[in-house]
Amino acid sequence: MPVEPIKILLVEDQPADVRLTEEVLKQGKVANELYVAEDGEKAMRFLRQEGEYSEAPKPDLVILDLNLPRMDGKEVLQAIKGDPAFLKIPVLILTTSAAERDILDAYAHHVNAYITKPIDLDEFVAVVSSIEQFWLSIVRLPDGLEYGGGDSA
Repeated sequence: MPVEPIKILLVEDQPADVRLTEEVLKQGKVANELYVAEDGEKAMRFLRQEGEYSEAPKPDLVILDLNLPRMDGKEVLQAIKGDPAFLKIPVLILTTSAAERDILDAYAHHVNAYITKPIDLDEFVAVVSSIEQFWLSIVRLPDGLEYGGGDSA
């Protein structure tokens, strides 16, 4: 039985970071489909399957930047973890902020992991590769989310 690709929603407004993430995940060992939302409002429309995202799949994983236009990452995290329809979706913060307040706020709102985005290109590639290795190969996701399996919510 073929394995469904893991569906990842990357919420990132920096085109260079999007391109790098795409390239690293393409070279990864786990089949995945990457969807990108450039701001928090688009991310929420994607998750809610609204407007141009009416056919969007439910992601198995969200990688979220904090510094976003329109609706920032903190607001997106609160919306995701405050909605029973999205509660089981793992959310990883991948951001430049290393501020203790941001880290504490993220965990207070039930983020699954907080990663400070490295500035160095090789380190950034290593971080995205480790996300792929850990979250897509090692972690066991809840039923209905595992390897893009059907909805259980």
